[in-house]
Amino acid sequence: MRGTKDLTVGKERKLILQFAIPMLIGSLFQQLYNVVDSIIVGNYLGKEELAAVGISFPIIFMLVSLLIGLTIGLSVIISQYFGAKDYKKVREAVDTIYISLFFASIVLTALGLIFSRDIMELLKVPPDVIDYSVLYFNIFTGGLVFLFGFNATNAILRGMGDTKTPLVFLIISTLLNIFLDIFFITVMGWGIEAVAIATVVSQFVAFFLAALYLNKKHPLIRISFVNLVFNRTIFRQSLKIGIPSGLQQSFVALGIVALIRIVNDFGTDAMAAFTITSRIDAFAAMPAMIFASALSSFVGQNIGAGKLQRIRVGFRETTLMTTMVALFISVVFIVFREPLVMAFNTDPMVVEIGSSYLFIVGFFYVIFANMFVGMAVMRGAGDAITPMFITLVALWIGRVPLSYILSRDHGTDGIWWGIPLAWCIGFGLALFFYIRGRWKRKAITKIETPLPDNEIIA
Repeated sequence: MRGTKDLTVGKERKLILQFAIPMLIGSLFQQLYNVVDSIIVGNYLGKEELAAVGISFPIIFMLVSLLIGLTIGLSVIISQYFGAKDYKKVREAVDTIYISLFFASIVLTALGLIFSRDIMELLKVPPDVIDYSVLYFNIFTGGLVFLFGFNATNAILRGMGDTKTPLVFLIISTLLNIFLDIFFITVMGWGIEAVAIATVVSQFVAFFLAALYLNKKHPLIRISFVNLVFNRTIFRQSLKIGIPSGLQQSFVALGIVALIRIVNDFGTDAMAAFTITSRIDAFAAMPAMIFASALSSFVGQNIGAGKLQRIRVGFRETTLMTTMVALFISVVFIVFREPLVMAFNTDPMVVEIGSSYLFIVGFFYVIFANMFVGMAVMRGAGDAITPMFITLVALWIGRVPLSYILSRDHGTDGIWWGIPLAWCIGFGLALFFYIRGRWKRKAITKIETPLPDNEIIA
């Protein structure tokens, strides 16, 4: 089948790297958009608008987290059925994901539009920022159906080993987004609404083009709005994986929202700095998350094919690659922390607070990367409960309370220290549960050559 890739045969490092590189390039384009977007907003509009974008994003992420989890669950199912060569089930899973996400996106859009200002007031968004936040949030939420359609298509393709096709449409979306941002703000003279409108338009165009392409070139995952098959069994299986994954995403989003609530106590400068460093931080997180996603698909196909020994090698190789990349990023971000922040906004207080963040957090990117790699094995095998538990503990027993407590005596630096300390907790738990090995029994498809529960795969 066009574009798909069998990850159950061949050299593990080469396969994972080949699978990850298109996603990595795509994510670079996504982050490039986020950076250009923030640079334009921070320099042409102001730090208030920049803070508004930073406040709105995690709230949007919180709203869509459960649906992201459903997408993850169905992607794992597709990966395992594809590894088992059960293409009929793959087709039914594709139909199920589109039906589910379409109706869910309509409900979330309505809820977001109704409660947007209430949410911002609950978070005590500064008065000079709240109107910008509500406007951006409402426009972005109105385009959720295109966001879900586009991301669902990408997740389906990745589940079958195709990361090149999503890359093409992601690049189109990103470049169009950047162009529209620049045009709307610098030429048309629009305000913060330009950023949200540009995002919605670019997602619609990318999804429309992807639908046209898939209907002509990819018979297995052809997008059609008639004769769709909703498979209740697959849907229940996806919920079994997706709800824990979605809750994990929700915990992450809620953790960021809680952190924003703490940061807001220190004013607009702190919030603007946090928005900037979140954009920069995303570059550090991106390789770890991409390699983890590649490993998850690798694990899904190999556990579906009953080739558990290959998972051991894949885990080791992925750990090595992510560690090397994380070390490089740490050095760059620590050494060039001030110029990086100043590219977004030159306000002295914003630069000082943001530079401090990068200096504190930058030393711990290796811990973050390996935490994600450990959880990727469990998720690819179909064990979504354990990563959810790890995230819950790291965020709500680690990051949020530590950031709050430390901020009382150390200001914003105390908030920043809570982040890597939580990563250390999460990494320790991920390593423990990976070595324990119970994830080996979570496969949806039957494993023909099972390993005993007490065998360590490391």
